Amino acid sequence: MQTPESRDVRKLAAGTDNGLCQQARKGKCMVASHPRKRREERADRPLHVQVEAWGPLACFTRPELKVERVSYPTMTPSAARGLLEAIFWKPEMIYRVERIEQLKPVRWTRFRRNEVNDSVITKNVYESLRANNGCRYDVADDRGQRVTVALSNVAYRIHATIGTADRCTAPLPKYRDQFDRRLTRGACYEQPHFGCREFAAFFGPRGSAEEAGAVTAADQAGIPPIDELGLMLHHIEYLSKGKERYHWFRARLEHGVLHVPDRPLTPAEAGGMPGAEGRASAEEVG
Repeated sequence: MQTPESRDVRKLAAGTDNGLCQQARKGKCMVASHPRKRREERADRPLHVQVEAWGPLACFTRPELKVERVSYPTMTPSAARGLLEAIFWKPEMIYRVERIEQLKPVRWTRFRRNEVNDSVITKNVYESLRANNGCRYDVADDRGQRVTVALSNVAYRIHATIGTADRCTAPLPKYRDQFDRRLTRGACYEQPHFGCREFAAFFGPRGSAEEAGAVTAADQAGIPPIDELGLMLHHIEYLSKGKERYHWFRARLEHGVLHVPDRPLTPAEAGGMPGAEGRASAEEVG
């Protein structure tokens, strides 16, 4: 035989009794207020994420070198941000890379590859293809050999935080938890890579590189205590009409850790690096 108390409990669980639900929202019912308390506790968690990535080859190309591909000695913040976005990304999300740990000493390698000299997506080629349906692009006639100076057997640990844009209405822990779940099961929107798309990257949570055998205790001994890298690409600002502006910072490895500042150098401090003044004028930015 059902009692009035048992019927009230069943109605509260099903959400059909408006009076009881109003009491629950006012905090008079412990059963309904408990999930809200759990959500508030989760919102207080730090929004940091850590990712370990490793692979056989990497090339973080220097923008100031136009013809040959020459890599930085370590991963750049823009490349780390692209790797995180390949795992999980939403339009309202913003990744802020705080530091990058180099888990293996720098090893250089170089090789020569066949590449095309011109770009197919230039305006002149595009207009020719639109005007003449019989226009043909022959790769063999436009082929050239270029040298790539890359890194071999790399492994990094990326430390970043998750932020949101002004239009975001969802709580931040939602994105952090989704990122952690995708990272644990190895899910990604596209294959993460180290600079060039042909240099695929394996990834996982903290400790995955050591479990995979990509990092050993002897690797840490080969990392120098201090390594001045000079100016490094901080991020690329994409402007209208397909133009870009490069932002720089002074990079320094301290025991294999690259600390990324919040703000890049000003154009005057960058000292004439490409993109600091020439790629886009101040009028075009405004």
